[in-house]
Order: sequence, then C-alpha cells, then structure tokens
Amino acid sequence: MSDEEIWDLPPLRPGYPASAELAERRARAAGMAEEGTPPAETTIGGVRCLLIEPEGGESEGAILYLHGGGYRLGSPLAYVDYARRLATAAGRRIILPFYRLAPEHPFPAALLDAVAVFRALEHPASAVIAGDSAGGGLTAALCIAAARAGLRPAGAILVSPMLDLTARCDSHDRNAARDALFSRAAVLDAAKLYLQGHDPADPLVSAIHADPAQFPPMLLLTGGAEVLLDEALDFARSLAVADRRVTLHVAPGMGHVWPLMAPKSPAAVEAVHAMATFVKGLNGPG
Repeated sequence: MSDEEIWDLPPLRPGYPASAELAERRARAAGMAEEGTPPAETTIGGVRCLLIEPEGGESEGAILYLHGGGYRLGSPLAYVDYARRLATAAGRRIILPFYRLAPEHPFPAALLDAVAVFRALEHPASAVIAGDSAGGGLTAALCIAAARAGLRPAGAILVSPMLDLTARCDSHDRNAARDALFSRAAVLDAAKLYLQGHDPADPLVSAIHADPAQFPPMLLLTGGAEVLLDEALDFARSLAVADRRVTLHVAPGMGHVWPLMAPKSPAAVEAVHAMATFVKGLNGPG
C-alpha cells in the first residue's frame, strides 16, 4: 500500500472564483508584521510557509500553526507578531503555512496542504499542531487524518475552534450580542464556500463528530463571550468522557480569537502562557 493510500484523504475538487467582495475582505484581513525583522520564508511539503523563531534562544521543536479566517480569508502575515510571542514563550519554532482558500479551493484543499506540511516535518510525531477559528477546525482534521495513518503529533492546541459547520450550538444565540468578531451567519457563509456540497457532518470538517480516540493531548482555549463557546465545551467534554488528555482554558468576557485580536490584554497574556505551559509539558524534544 502506498503512502497516499495509508493517509486515505479525499481527492481535490474544483471550486469557483471568489467574489469581488470576498477579495476585498481578503485584502483587508491579510495583515503584515508591525515591527522587527521580516520572517523567513520557505517551502515545506510544497506549501509556502513563514518561519518564526523564538527570540533569544534555540528552538526545541516545531509548532505547526494554522491561521483562521473561515477557510476563505486570512494570511500568516497577520499572525507574525502573535506567533513571535508564542514562539518565544514556548521555546519552539512556529511554522505558518499559506494553505489554499475557498471558494477557489474547497475542501479538502486546505487539509491536504496542512497534511503535506506535517508529513514533511523532520519530526512530525513530536510536533505540536495548533490553530484558531477555522484553523482550529483544520488542526482537529489534521489530527484525525494523522491518526488514521498511524501517526500522531505530540499535542494539539485549538483556539476558539470552529468544530461544527452546521452552527447549531446555543451559544451562537446566547453570545450573539457579545462576540463582535464572529456569528452564526459567518460560520454558515464559511461552510457554504468551503464545503460546496460536502457533508457537514464529516469529522474532517466538523470535528465535533469525531472519535475522541483519534486525538493527541489537547489544549482548548475559548472566550466566555464568544459564539463558539459551547462547541469547545462539548468537544472538551467528549474527550474527557473518553478518558483522553484534555485541558480547557476559558477566558471570561473574551470574544473570538482574543489572543490575536486583543494582544495586550491580560487575557491574551494568560492564553499565550497557557499554550506555552502546555507545549513544555508534553513529552519529547519536539
């Protein structure tokens, strides 16, 4: 059996061009590093990536970080400053891939890119996979794909993760007025562009339906005011009930992806510290 057959991933599908409105939103959300030396770029597994090194010390391994943006927006360039804080706190190099976006590249293009980078790492089994929002959902999907292939990362970090593309959880309504960044409508729009007819109950797109045995040690971070709160709580509970190692970090009063959006807040500092502590507590050199 070939390596591709072992991974058992769906084939690529054709998409369609992004609208002018989405193209404009992408341009606004692309971002760039504010200060310091521009990050290094490289190609890993055929995918363009940014490399963020820890400040003032050698890296003890890799964190593969998948950016958010509802599978249709976002860029690693908007994550450079955040990634520098995390890299320095955790003592690990951070790899930020430019994975393909929908609707030009629907599921499974983003997942195939994440898998390609993960497989090309020097020590994939000791890497940490992380991501926020859609990148959190993509992180979970990568963990599932790796488990099916008989390979697990050392751990995974999900920040404000999108884990159910049907957007059914009650916190979508309960926290609608409190979460300024995200909404049920945003989830459903992302799902429409990303899925393009694919089953939203597939664990590779809605990890809330996955077998908990497929996941490595996990850290889930969620804001108490965000619309995705219940998804994180339900997912953490499913892992705990299945006797999996899981740590849940809830930031009271915080909305979607607060470590990135409110970087100077005490809650963001605490979140980065929690991520670094989790990474350092994993076995192996990374």
